[in-house]
Amino acid sequence: MAHIVVGVRFTRVGKVYHFDASAFPDLRLGDAVVVETSRGWQLGQVAQRLEEGDVPAELELKAIERKATPRDLMLRQVWQQREQEVVSTCRARVVALNLTGVKIVAAEYSFDGSRLAILFNTEAEERVELKSLRQDMQKVYAPSQVEIRQIGPRDVAKILGGMGACGLETRCCSKFLCDFSSISIRMAKEQGISLTPTEITGMCGRLRCCLIYEYDAYVAARQKLPKRNKRVITPIGEGKVVDVVPLRDAVIVEIPEKGRREFPREDIKPAEELERLQQKIDSPQPTREIVRDEVSEAEEADAVDEEAPSLPEGAKANRSEPRAGAPNVPRPQRRRRGGKKRRS
Repeated sequence: MAHIVVGVRFTRVGKVYHFDASAFPDLRLGDAVVVETSRGWQLGQVAQRLEEGDVPAELELKAIERKATPRDLMLRQVWQQREQEVVSTCRARVVALNLTGVKIVAAEYSFDGSRLAILFNTEAEERVELKSLRQDMQKVYAPSQVEIRQIGPRDVAKILGGMGACGLETRCCSKFLCDFSSISIRMAKEQGISLTPTEITGMCGRLRCCLIYEYDAYVAARQKLPKRNKRVITPIGEGKVVDVVPLRDAVIVEIPEKGRREFPREDIKPAEELERLQQKIDSPQPTREIVRDEVSEAEEADAVDEEAPSLPEGAKANRSEPRAGAPNVPRPQRRRRGGKKRRS
């Protein structure tokens, strides 16, 4: 039997979890299924269908329990209607306990109602003690097992929805973002965005998620352009780069007595390359007289070789014998290294 893996999503715009669907080869996108998770039984919707080659062999997945029946779908709607009642009751209890800074955002029942998760958010840096609140909610909503879970400001914005800071009718996090990426202030600097808080923060009070959308494209474009304060050569003269325009693949150069002009990347050259080329041109070259001296020395060496007597074939030069006509002078004896000096 072929190994079939599907991705299941439990909320409309939520993270996708993978399950083994080998027992249900006829599953299609959009089908409702019942699966067991670490938070109890859940009812989700098939959002992906992976091919056999895309699934790691060592990956261990839980199997899908069954397809959801009309009764399962009706039961899920019943629990969803009770979730808003839980939120109202919990908010009233927070006021009664005087838990300042605690905001109850939402409540989530499991598929069979055995578990109840109450989601809250707080702006306080220190940990908030909500043991008494959980005990009170446990008494009210028994036999369901109650869990109080803290979420971040981005999750709050995703759950509440609404208009985005850019003017879109639906925020990106509530429309299509399944996971939140790590955003830094450097992303805004690379794209030349104003660092005014109202320009770079979203409705959640954190840096906007959209800062990462075009970040890689800006980084790749800037790597091909010279940095600011670099000297460059343009068709109308030499100048200094005062700004870059990555989307147009161009730079703005300030040229003395001509002001600031914009040039595409193809029309500029770094001034360092021109300087190196000029140094090669201006470097001193060997004169002809020196070349002639080298040639004459080579010719004299060849003439000495021609005047030397040639040896017969097969014979080797014996350096110990003196040359003809040369005085026979005995060679001085060398003293051995480490040996003792001979006595006279």
